[in-house]
Amino acid sequence: MLGAGLGAILLGLAASHARAEMLDVEKDELKFGFIKLTDMAPLAIAKELGYFEDEGLFVTLEPQANWKVLLDRVITGELDGAHMLAGQPLAATIGFGTKAHIVTPFSMDLNGNGITVSNEVWEKMKQHIPMEDGKPVHPIEADALKPVIDAFRSEGRPFNMGMVFPVSTHNYELRYWLAAGDIHPGFYSETDVSGQIKAEALLSVTPPPQMPATLEAGTINGYCVGEPWNQQAVFKGIGVPVITDYEIWKNNPEKVFGLTREFTEKYPNTTLALTKALIRAAIWLDENQNANRMEAVEILARPEYVGADAEVIANSMTGTFEYEKGDKRNVPDFNVFFRHFATYPYYSDAVWYLTQMRRWGQIPEHKDDAWYEQTAKSVYLPDIYLQAAKMLVEEGLAEEADFPWESDGYREPTAEFIDGMTYDGRKPNAYIDSLSIGLKSGQTVSGTEVVGG
Repeated sequence: MLGAGLGAILLGLAASHARAEMLDVEKDELKFGFIKLTDMAPLAIAKELGYFEDEGLFVTLEPQANWKVLLDRVITGELDGAHMLAGQPLAATIGFGTKAHIVTPFSMDLNGNGITVSNEVWEKMKQHIPMEDGKPVHPIEADALKPVIDAFRSEGRPFNMGMVFPVSTHNYELRYWLAAGDIHPGFYSETDVSGQIKAEALLSVTPPPQMPATLEAGTINGYCVGEPWNQQAVFKGIGVPVITDYEIWKNNPEKVFGLTREFTEKYPNTTLALTKALIRAAIWLDENQNANRMEAVEILARPEYVGADAEVIANSMTGTFEYEKGDKRNVPDFNVFFRHFATYPYYSDAVWYLTQMRRWGQIPEHKDDAWYEQTAKSVYLPDIYLQAAKMLVEEGLAEEADFPWESDGYREPTAEFIDGMTYDGRKPNAYIDSLSIGLKSGQTVSGTEVVGG
């Protein structure tokens, strides 16, 4: 009895300590949206482990049919916030598609996507891929896909690929990989938002959970999506993931948590509180060298969250990734939720996505470097993030060394891309002009032609 009583006292002390800095939240009942992907994990963990409640928040999590519905419901206020594609707050703020000022104080993860092709395409690609000990040499570049696409075209067959949304990380990663292999993924214009002008590979939108079935039906020949939908293709034997986004751009930013600017201004303490809870969830997901990942997998496998088999989710959440069936390789950073400052909303991450919007014509006119910085700073809110982090450190719930206190919001230039090109977020136009395929300074798309520059 004494042991149980002492345990209760210690638990009570721990709980009161966790609540010692509880903010006076302006709105305590919240509804957040998400898409059924493993990288919604910080939301599920913050709810299931009581981190939202520790902050005085009572949160309902609700899966959404697709990214457009999710964004629209945040804009109308039906959702208070949501798991979003990194490009969504940026595109909405600059008025590509829906116009609304969406912001983010929290980046949800790094990496986590893959590109999968059908079995037919894979067999043709393998003829152009170096082998070592009977296995393909990775990373697999799109050069190996180019002769396959050329063969399709000579037979009068379109080469169709799926991605999840026009301003998705998946669209830009897929385009980057294709272009690095000298395959044109197509332009957008003000009058043609298909993104297929001059395209050699025709990219179109398919919701993430429908990717495997669409591939199996033969409607698409490949796709770029987040997990578990690449590993699902392996388990079903209908396709082969050929590359991860970690290999396209090492430690690339993936999803963000999006809110309207109005919400953050009307409910500043609520915004801080939810950011604190999400940071704690991210820490838990990565701590002790991913020791909690199997517990996370069991939570995500529930039908109210991702709803895929735990075995499929675990294939990429526990430090491995399976390419061709049986070819499972160690990829310890395939899913990163906290290390490498994953949750800090870097301006340079926002600028990269803006450069890709410009590269492919979603931003139709040339913008100067200052515009990229101003746009990034109007959407990404590292000040709120660091304020939340400071509170967690003071409460003993986070380590001071785990946050980039001195950052100016820009990562150092990096060349860790599939094509070895260097990206410097402070020089967006120089970066755009350095890429072989895509719009350059002064160029626009008119009809089916690139003009100017």
